[in-house]
Amino acid sequence: MKTWLKPVGSVLIAGALLAGGAGVTGLGGSTTVYADQDVQRNVINVVGKGEISVKPDIAYLSIGVDSQAATAQSAQKATADKIQKITALLKTTWKIEDKDIKSTTFYVQPNYTYNEKDGQKVTGYTAHHTLQVSYRDLSKVGQLLDAASGAGANNIESVQFSVENRDQYEAQVIEKAMANADLKAGAIAKAAKRQLGVVLAVSQGDAQNPIIYAESSMAKMAADSNAGNATSVEPGEVKVSTQLSVQYEMK
Repeated sequence: MKTWLKPVGSVLIAGALLAGGAGVTGLGGSTTVYADQDVQRNVINVVGKGEISVKPDIAYLSIGVDSQAATAQSAQKATADKIQKITALLKTTWKIEDKDIKSTTFYVQPNYTYNEKDGQKVTGYTAHHTLQVSYRDLSKVGQLLDAASGAGANNIESVQFSVENRDQYEAQVIEKAMANADLKAGAIAKAAKRQLGVVLAVSQGDAQNPIIYAESSMAKMAADSNAGNATSVEPGEVKVSTQLSVQYEMK
């Protein structure tokens, strides 16, 4: 509801202009000032957060090969041969489907040395190729990495655990986030000696974000490998989270 104020001369005088009022310029340069219903003073805005811990059901493995040679072509061929061997191992021995193996990084770059006499000089080339492998038998992740290393992988970049279908947990984290928002808004209303009214608006701030990954310790994996032990990879738990921006009426 808008309360229009009567103009005095060419300028309108507002005797009780509320916060959130607006002005419109009229004919002859006069300004019509009105007061909106005092909505902004009667709302509470909070962010509710929800999070649950769940057991992961998939691992994403980054398995890489680095090769060095005198020429770029030789380095690239050496890397390609190892990647082909690793890929064949993953498909035949570990029964991993084509859709779960993809290349994520590939490059060939020169290696340099520098001294004052000769300046910068190319000493050879390094070729790098990384595969991302999706694997669902989490009890055998360490064994798979050991097998890949035996086939020529010399750059295990990361192991990330996740849940393949986030949707099954979405309702749970939304309910927790809404409960958290209710708690915060209720406390604010009580502190202001007011009452909490209905929810006016809700938006999910991270609707497009993936879940939080749990990443295995590369240091421990390297230590196991250096000690000649079978690589130990523990999936633990991952966290599924969301947050809601909620606006409430305040009575």
